[in-house]
Amino acid sequence: MESHYKKIVKDTDRRVIASMQRQIMDGGNACYGGFWDGTGIVQAKYAIYQVAPMIAAYCCTDSAFYRSGEIFERIIAGLTYIRGVQHENGLFDYITCNFFSAPDTAFCLKKLLPVYEYLRGMGEEEISPAEKVSWIGKITTEEISPAEKVSWMGKITTGEMEILRRLEEIIKDGADGMLAGGFHTPNHRWAIASILMACSKYFGSRKMEEAANTYLKEGIDCNEDGEFSEKSAGNYNRINNDAMILLSQVTGDTTYEQHVLRNLRMMLTYIEPDGSIFTANSTRFDKDLLVYPTDYYMEYLRMGQKYNIPEFLAMCNFIFDLAGEKNLAAPDCLIWFMLCPQYRNLEFGESYDFGNFHAFYRDSGIVRGRNGRFTYTVMSGKSNFFYLHSGTIKLEVKVCGSFCEHRAFKADNIEQLPGGGYHLNQVMRGWYYLPFEDAPETSDWWKMNQVARPKKYGPNMQIDVWVQEVKGGVDIRVKTSGVEGAPWRIELAFFGVNFLTSRQIDMPLTGSEVLVVKEGEVEVANGYETLLIETCLEKHHFIEGKEDSEKKTQGAFTLYLTDYTAFDREIHIRNKLGL
Repeated sequence: MESHYKKIVKDTDRRVIASMQRQIMDGGNACYGGFWDGTGIVQAKYAIYQVAPMIAAYCCTDSAFYRSGEIFERIIAGLTYIRGVQHENGLFDYITCNFFSAPDTAFCLKKLLPVYEYLRGMGEEEISPAEKVSWIGKITTEEISPAEKVSWMGKITTGEMEILRRLEEIIKDGADGMLAGGFHTPNHRWAIASILMACSKYFGSRKMEEAANTYLKEGIDCNEDGEFSEKSAGNYNRINNDAMILLSQVTGDTTYEQHVLRNLRMMLTYIEPDGSIFTANSTRFDKDLLVYPTDYYMEYLRMGQKYNIPEFLAMCNFIFDLAGEKNLAAPDCLIWFMLCPQYRNLEFGESYDFGNFHAFYRDSGIVRGRNGRFTYTVMSGKSNFFYLHSGTIKLEVKVCGSFCEHRAFKADNIEQLPGGGYHLNQVMRGWYYLPFEDAPETSDWWKMNQVARPKKYGPNMQIDVWVQEVKGGVDIRVKTSGVEGAPWRIELAFFGVNFLTSRQIDMPLTGSEVLVVKEGEVEVANGYETLLIETCLEKHHFIEGKEDSEKKTQGAFTLYLTDYTAFDREIHIRNKLGL
């Protein structure tokens, strides 16, 4: 991966230059040594994420900043700021959200541990036996010649020793502070546990190990599909993977890495034709964000090398090819190549070929398919239950209307059909309150025990959806039953299109338009690709719905097909070239 390494060094130097411009070097400023983020906030976590690559560059012989006096001054200033905002109990604040925060302290220490490890002269579990350096800094099992011996401690400078000393103070106190615990989200548990377990080895702390195990005894929340609880393909899945790898490294228990292997295999089916990650299934902030898989690079490299998985190594090449194509920065991973120099000599010539695939992740309630130039997604529990991505055009499909408290179809389940298609189903159960049998204790509606109020049930409305992949596209059939005369709509929201054509109209598009076409087919295009949609239908134009209805997808051109229940309609979505 020598070519990868060269770009990583180059982009690390660029990161350092960018960080220098954001660093506060006015000695009279209370935030001296800190860094302004893009919103003008100065805080510990952001400073740590700027200082860590500075340290890597300072220690890297191939960096333009190798042992630079100016960078050393800035590193010391940054560490001084970080130490200054660390609470007496060792914890950091994440000032836009959490205070005295164990999980955010874990994320801070996670970024510092690799540079700390490098300066302590320790290697990794994945280094070959002839190169391997144990956690206590001694050569394991196999003696090697002094010329080959990896022994950074013998080469460390006074400046690097000062950086090491300051890092150790921050990390040791931070880990001590994390003993009190406390978290908000599922991934926080593994961030805290992995850092405490690692620090227990660094500092010989039984308390840290015991504290880590209090989290780990809950069991890892990664299902057989390889999906974690938050379904955050764009962010927290990789955070969990990093924690699992670290736990495996420091405990020697490789079962933690089995979760990572499953997730990375799943992620091979989550890449869209434009190279981005499918994020619409996430329950976290990355939902619907445009995210590229660059931060998965080290996970694919480490697991690909350790377990000799060719497709993982090919994915590393894909990520760097994508970075070149999209003008993306290389991942911030220089320190890992410094810790594990054998990665530079690992060469794998092929880039990952996604090919056609069909993956039904039953436990996660999601189907991912790829057919030629497009991918498609089917999901349960989501109003936007279907997605299609052709590379430059993205389509989302909803079925919306009003029935009692329901405002959109959200499938209760997905089943795979013998013919290869998928069936989604939801039963919306109607109900009405009835008067209490006995007079309530209060006439204040909001203080009444509404849970105990009797109900009258019915009618029920059933929605069935069938999705079938066909040559050059997908067919979607929508059937409603159980209720007559309700105005419902099928919403097709398009991103990346700028022109619509039908028998009746030619229409430029900017992404905010709404259109109801009475009949026939339409074409939506962008100069590169064209999608055909048939059969359009208009029985009403009640497309806004009630006051609390599902909102139109923001930033998309929206095409509506409207009808009254009960109806049974089929939509054909095709790439015009049939590819």
